[in-house]
Amino acid sequence: MSIIKKINDTKNTAFSFELLPPLKGNGIDSLFKSIDRLREFDPQYINITNHRSEFVYRDQGDGTFVRFTERHRPGTVAVAAAIQNKYNILVVPHILCSGFTRQETEYVLIDLQFLGITDLLLLRGDKAKHDREFTVTGNAHATDLQLQVNQFNNGFFENGQAMKTKGVPFAYGMACYPEKHEEAPNLEADLLWTKKKVEDGAQYLVTQMFFDNAKYFEFVEKCRQNGINIPIIPGIKPVTFCNQLTSLPKIFHVDIPEAFAGELAKCKTDEQATEVGVEWCIAQAKELKNRGVPSIHFYSLMATESVRRVAKAVY
Repeated sequence: MSIIKKINDTKNTAFSFELLPPLKGNGIDSLFKSIDRLREFDPQYINITNHRSEFVYRDQGDGTFVRFTERHRPGTVAVAAAIQNKYNILVVPHILCSGFTRQETEYVLIDLQFLGITDLLLLRGDKAKHDREFTVTGNAHATDLQLQVNQFNNGFFENGQAMKTKGVPFAYGMACYPEKHEEAPNLEADLLWTKKKVEDGAQYLVTQMFFDNAKYFEFVEKCRQNGINIPIIPGIKPVTFCNQLTSLPKIFHVDIPEAFAGELAKCKTDEQATEVGVEWCIAQAKELKNRGVPSIHFYSLMATESVRRVAKAVY
């Protein structure tokens, strides 16, 4: 059953969350423990993030360094398969443009199709940490990645060669930005690209994290005015560290409302920030749920226990 069918068939606001594959060299048990702590809230699906390779410089001992690439979190496909097999919960692996060639993307699609994992979230992804600007390695934009997936669904490889057997087509969602994408000149221009994603086959949209519900509701209203009528799933995150008052706006280009920022600024410890973050996130989630959003998606990185507390208060 696809995400869009689950959302449409769920009478109440669905619960979902996002997980990271473990760091290379670590086992999967801690990830399973995170799922076990959130299973009581009946997650309708779990997103599995994907991570590009990064440049690493290794000291050769003679004053020189050699640059090579390394993925610190491989295993998105394997983790998705393991979760689906162990828990029988719908999994949604992220598929990125960043750091992947079109052929590498194609291999991932083939593997996922063999595994019976056919729900995806298509994203451009972030630039490499040491790059000043986004460097194209395959698809330049999420909309280009979308066209490659559409082409695959229609039975053609990325080089145009026809498949002998098409297999089950992929269904997918894509990202949207209530406070606009960082590279968009304005929200109106960003909405044009959002609408193109919908016209080309996105079944639902998931927002970048936000902390001001008013901005989400205003964004949804503008989408509807522009003929974007698919589900728009709010993505929210409980703050857990004092430094996130400045780091989250810098990394994710989101605003922290004045009232929330004021309370976080008073915190002297991460424990205090966690309490403030949970309280704010509960208020956000309750309002979203009361307004009948189709689903609430929780960004749970370093915040699984906080997400559990929020879900317990809301669901």
